[in-house]
Amino acid sequence: MSNDTHPHPGCLIVVAAPSGAGKSSQVKALLAADPQLAVSVSHTTRAPRGQEMHGSEYWFVDNAAFDRMVLADDFFEWALVHGHRYGTSRRAVLQELERGQDVVLEIDWQGALNIKRLFPDAVLIFILPPSWEELERRLLGRAEDTPAVIEQRLANARLEVSKARSFDFVIINSRFEDAQTELQTVVRAQRLRYSAQRRRQPQVFSALGL
Repeated sequence: MSNDTHPHPGCLIVVAAPSGAGKSSQVKALLAADPQLAVSVSHTTRAPRGQEMHGSEYWFVDNAAFDRMVLADDFFEWALVHGHRYGTSRRAVLQELERGQDVVLEIDWQGALNIKRLFPDAVLIFILPPSWEELERRLLGRAEDTPAVIEQRLANARLEVSKARSFDFVIINSRFEDAQTELQTVVRAQRLRYSAQRRRQPQVFSALGL
């Protein structure tokens, strides 16, 4: 599928990061600031953490339900992350894109690269922490995980961070407000790309012979 023949008028924005880098907070602020964006809520087999609500941060399902969705080809992609499975709903994403809505996917690097293969026009953004020390401080500050889980997340982050080179944009989340401004700038700029404008306003391009 080439960029120029992408059938859906909406833009697909994918945000990934290691645990503790601030991905969820940044995406939440982005959605609050940009009414043109919709978020696709992923399914996961892990239990809710803190104030997470079913259908808000994630759709929380058991392994049997997740297996059924995999067999029914309900996911664009799914991956095993930190011992739990996460999947992106095919129907939810397509419904939003087909009606011209820009969609944000907050997923891990494996899912992001899988989405890029399915949607070459998808924009991949990786959020980095400013240092390993700061990443550890943030994980400890969440007070949601045991020391063993935090140690595992830090070990996994070494691999996750190495995948940033495969993304289109990288944002360093040192100061939250600065990183948020950069994230919003990237999203707005993607709407002005030739392929995105052509999908969104085909009548203009047709009238101009493009």
